[in-house]
Amino acid sequence: MSGSITNLSRRAVLMGLGAGTFVLAGGLGPGARGEDSPKKYGGDAMPGGVKDDPRLFVAVAADGTVTILCHRAEMGQGVRTSWAMVIADEMDADWAKVKVEQALGDEARYGNQNTDGSRSMRHHLQALRRIGAAARQMLAQAAASQWGVPVAEVTADHHSLAHDASGRRLGYGEVAAAAAALPVPAREVLVFKDPAKFRYIGRADIGLVDGFDITTGRATYGIDVRRENMLYAVVARPPVHGGKLVHYEVDEALKVPGVVKVVVLNPAPLPSGFLPKGGLAVVAENTWAALKGRDKLKITWDNGANVRYDSAAYRAELEAAARAPGQVARNQGDVDTALKSAAKRITAEYYIPHLAQAPMEPPAAVAQVTGDACEIWGSTQAPQTTRETVAKVLSIPAEKVTVHQTLVGGGFGRKSKPDYIAEAALLSRAMDGRPVKLTFTRTDDLHHGFLHTVSVERLEGGLDAKGKPVAWLHRTVAPAINATFVAGVKHEGASELGMGAVNTPWIVPNLRVENPEAESHTRIGWFRSVSNIPHAFAVQSFVAELAAAAGRDPKDFLLDLIGPARQINPADMADGWNYNEDPVAYAYDTGRLRGVVERAAKEGSWGKPLPKGQGRGIAAHRSFASYAAAVVQVAVDAQGKLTIPRVDIAFDCGPVINPDRVRAQLEGAVIQGVSLATLGEISFKAGQVQQDNFDSYEVTRIDAAPKDIRVHLMPAAQYDAPLGGVGEPGVPPIAPALLNAIHAATGKRIRSLPIRDQLGA
Repeated sequence: MSGSITNLSRRAVLMGLGAGTFVLAGGLGPGARGEDSPKKYGGDAMPGGVKDDPRLFVAVAADGTVTILCHRAEMGQGVRTSWAMVIADEMDADWAKVKVEQALGDEARYGNQNTDGSRSMRHHLQALRRIGAAARQMLAQAAASQWGVPVAEVTADHHSLAHDASGRRLGYGEVAAAAAALPVPAREVLVFKDPAKFRYIGRADIGLVDGFDITTGRATYGIDVRRENMLYAVVARPPVHGGKLVHYEVDEALKVPGVVKVVVLNPAPLPSGFLPKGGLAVVAENTWAALKGRDKLKITWDNGANVRYDSAAYRAELEAAARAPGQVARNQGDVDTALKSAAKRITAEYYIPHLAQAPMEPPAAVAQVTGDACEIWGSTQAPQTTRETVAKVLSIPAEKVTVHQTLVGGGFGRKSKPDYIAEAALLSRAMDGRPVKLTFTRTDDLHHGFLHTVSVERLEGGLDAKGKPVAWLHRTVAPAINATFVAGVKHEGASELGMGAVNTPWIVPNLRVENPEAESHTRIGWFRSVSNIPHAFAVQSFVAELAAAAGRDPKDFLLDLIGPARQINPADMADGWNYNEDPVAYAYDTGRLRGVVERAAKEGSWGKPLPKGQGRGIAAHRSFASYAAAVVQVAVDAQGKLTIPRVDIAFDCGPVINPDRVRAQLEGAVIQGVSLATLGEISFKAGQVQQDNFDSYEVTRIDAAPKDIRVHLMPAAQYDAPLGGVGEPGVPPIAPALLNAIHAATGKRIRSLPIRDQLGA
């Protein structure tokens, strides 16, 4: 199956299982419900909700070909394949006769399309099963009507319908037209397949539907799009967040062969959200000419107030804030008294710098404005946000913006922010409707992104005379994502605090979490795993430090902190967010957290002696409703060179749909976690990012990657159990497990990331 990207038109969908508009799950956004309506969670609480009408997502041709529509962005996580596996399995379709098409950006029609937060399968598994089951039952009903027999006597059998009593059989294609005219079965009458009879769900040997095209260069990413009569553009943006043009000269730029025009892009007032930063755009007949033209621009900038932003000075500000009381986010017992009376009192501060998503494919998009309408072709994680942002900058209705979703060459959160697509739209309008491809260089990507926040995490703990923890104080200080959208925000939001700060399930009688103020000086945005990264790094490192102070094994100490298996309502830990999931269905399950710790320790040979200069570290974390634990083994030589012989990661996301993709995501998470811990850093001086490319914003190369990564998936009891996320939860435990391993190997405790040369002899 080639799996080439095609945007399925409305007409093509309606030629499939019918033209009806009945939707089983309307999924209105939270603003649409009345005050007395039950609170919505998960996908139903997302803008656009969850749709599960098979006539929207499944088409059956007369030759039996089943076309499945996917409305999520494919960016390496295999969502197009996994979605098709679920629907095809419930339909009892022949995988060889299944193909996948890509939906246009249209949340009103297809439901929520925002591909982030590790939500695609978490929010849609049951809806996908309903789609497949409903389609199968509609096909069976059509066959039953044709034969004049009760539908209960008709069985679906691998892409055909059978009537055993008479020996008659019909292929799916033979009854597709009749099935299209039938009403969609109500949810309560749907009959799902017995998981024991799944053909595809849970199999690890099903290749990506896009695999052939990707590996042979046939796949189309945003940066690959070509349109007739297309122009190319790059932008000189303010080097400091909030900066503005003062003076510019373009004569030399216009002399560059191929340069067509220089266009002024006006900045939006701060906080600007996803709107473009403004600047000067060079439009040319090719990207090279645009780049050379940009080099010839003479620009004077007003850098504004953020010119004072300096990473070293700002770190000192955060540290000062962390050493004073802050806004209380969670409080139980009497921490101050417990700390004063503790037999041992331990204090540690941890630092993580800004990080950039740095996807291999930098932001790129093509836009064409025609009259009062605009078409977009590009890599985006958020088609609806793209529609709304483009509509805003062009002052047209969102319904007039068409978004063609291409493959996404890495996102990690960056491509959910469509500033670059809005720039392309503005430039197409400036060029009288000619299509314009807007491309970020790697330097543009690092200098003008939406960065992961910088943070200082200060923890204080108290142990009694027996080494038992009696007090826990955590102050987390970081500029908030919401500061990108709302003026005056200086505290982390509920979602950020709910990513491993307030929701620690420790058996500690006195526990307080505080959030002192931190002012933002650049654009802060989502990054893979978001605030789980600094919180897990600090919390899991500090657990190991407490264990050392108590003279305990770190794994045993961690398990004692977690305590016995129990279900905790997140609200009882001051977490009212809980990834927007039902606190009952998605309670904090300490048994599952214990399970991954014990599995990782067992598989990672915890406690087995190692040669001098080697050590193992362990860490665990719950995020995106999944549970992960890692054991990292390191070796540090006499010169301080670090190597990582092995990483074992145990993972519990509930039912596993596509084991191959889950393993791939976790392997990638391990490598990215190592990269962030050892090398990742974006720093500022005079308000400007100091890193220009991968020579200065380094990522882990193959020679420094872990030599052996072993993924251990926890079994799930049943497929109707709630799913956790997969794309992000593997990252948070890696840095603390790595640093804990380094401490075990060398006796040196590193609390500031990245490690870089801190291991030098």
